[in-house]
Amino acid sequence: MQWRKSFQICKVLQGFSLSPTQLHRRLFSRVGAPRWNDHDSPEEFNFASDVLDYWAQMEEEGKRGPNPAFWWVNGQGDEIKWSFRKLRDLTCRTANVFQQICGLQQGDHLALILPRVPEWWLVTVGCIRTGIIFMPGTTQLKAKDILYRIQMSRAKAIVTTASLVPEVESVASECPDLKTKLVVSDHSHEGWLDFWSLIKSASPDHTCIKSKMKDPMAIFFTSGTTGYPKMAKHNQGLAFRSYMPSCRKLLKLKTSDILWCMSDPGWILATLGCLIEPWTSGCTVFIHHLLQFDPKVIVEVLFKYPITQCLAAPGVYRMVLQQKTSNLRFPTLEHCTTGGESLLPEEYEQWKQRTGLSIHEVYGQSETGISSATLREMKIKRGSVGKAILPFDLQIIDEKGNILPPNTEGYIGIRIKPTRPLGLFMEYENSPENTSEVECGDFYNSGDRATIDEEGYIWFLGRGDDVINASGYRIGPAEVENALVEHPAVAESAVVSSPDKDRGEVVKAFIVLNPEFLSHDQEQLIKELQHHVKSVTAPYKYPRKVEFVSELPKTVTGKIKRKELRNKEFGQL
Repeated sequence: MQWRKSFQICKVLQGFSLSPTQLHRRLFSRVGAPRWNDHDSPEEFNFASDVLDYWAQMEEEGKRGPNPAFWWVNGQGDEIKWSFRKLRDLTCRTANVFQQICGLQQGDHLALILPRVPEWWLVTVGCIRTGIIFMPGTTQLKAKDILYRIQMSRAKAIVTTASLVPEVESVASECPDLKTKLVVSDHSHEGWLDFWSLIKSASPDHTCIKSKMKDPMAIFFTSGTTGYPKMAKHNQGLAFRSYMPSCRKLLKLKTSDILWCMSDPGWILATLGCLIEPWTSGCTVFIHHLLQFDPKVIVEVLFKYPITQCLAAPGVYRMVLQQKTSNLRFPTLEHCTTGGESLLPEEYEQWKQRTGLSIHEVYGQSETGISSATLREMKIKRGSVGKAILPFDLQIIDEKGNILPPNTEGYIGIRIKPTRPLGLFMEYENSPENTSEVECGDFYNSGDRATIDEEGYIWFLGRGDDVINASGYRIGPAEVENALVEHPAVAESAVVSSPDKDRGEVVKAFIVLNPEFLSHDQEQLIKELQHHVKSVTAPYKYPRKVEFVSELPKTVTGKIKRKELRNKEFGQL
């Protein structure tokens, strides 16, 4: 990797010579960053200067233990440990590269498409230092996905990995706003700036902008059932919310904690769980490169490294439970959190029996971050996503924004009037009509169906708009249907979720074939259609199940009855 060859960052830090066991056993002070109350809203806030630089100063004053701030490993035995001081140095260099070399300014958009590599953290914090709006994306994106994101956001820069250079190059000519392309690679690429070459020569001295709380910070692309993903724009409040006492209770992180969040860097959970939450508390972010989820590797890592907290999709826990391993009593693991889909009650019990730990559920969206959770101090109710986390006032509402009584099914709503809470997205970028559609009386309507009990526990029932949760990925049916219809065999299709014992849910496509393909070998055609979807959009979206039908169920107005198809899959008819 370029970061090893040209910058030798595996060796830039000395003094981290404690063994993993020693690191865990030594207890350090619980010094915390400056705190505000749940309803405070300072005029200015910047995560880089108010959090990361604060902890760098604490290290300089000897007020933080020797645990690294960032600890990265891969399957080849490579390891990187950075202190907050080193992160301050590298992210200041990154900020200078963006401003002085790339000519980017506050408010410009930057597409960030990297795997779990250290550069993702440098770019993210470098953007925050400069006021550049970062837009994460998964490396599974294809040319068509990248084109849409760059065109819709009018991104002026992109930072990506060598494997995606051809994809970007194939659409770059259609993106007139894209002026700067940076690559993290071992090799040079014509027309691309080499990230680490620029970092080496950049100055470590940089003055962080004084961003206002309402200044935009990030854009996360969402999934929906119609059209393409929307751009949920967040301000600095997304990061500031992790300062609030109620949010700090979520994980109760200490500076001695080592948190492993396995989220894909393209999702909002990575920004929160791999960066904002742990560094607000001054603890260690642990990352394994994990090119793909391998339960054997996950089990090995939890035994080998002194990880104290784990945050992962339910599918990860499910895969670990399916391993024929007699011992799952991980020596240092203290707390487990999940979100994004549901585990079966028996899976929760199996995890408790085999690890000695409970799994705490959280709920959120790209628009909200983590909005409800079963906090560490709370009683666990199996199947519930816990209670609302301040400053969010979460209620169950009807289509008009009226609050419904307990145990009545409705939509999850977050109060936005008279004051819009910090941490909730600002708007859908360039789409006022979509923004207004989710404003329902005094509430933001999440589109998610749920009930709430007399104690305030929320019981998630499902998406109101048919978004599919598959292995932690949120997939809009329209995205898959649009890909399928490009194949000459497909007359029309409907995509829904389907139950799967390993992944919880998978994508299933009901397909009406064009007449000339009716005589084709169906098994071969299924493989061809699956390969086609993988080639034109992110591979995780491909339909793992395919059923050919003569017609699709529709309403009198011609709309596909996806709910009817989904209910059939889950045996609810």
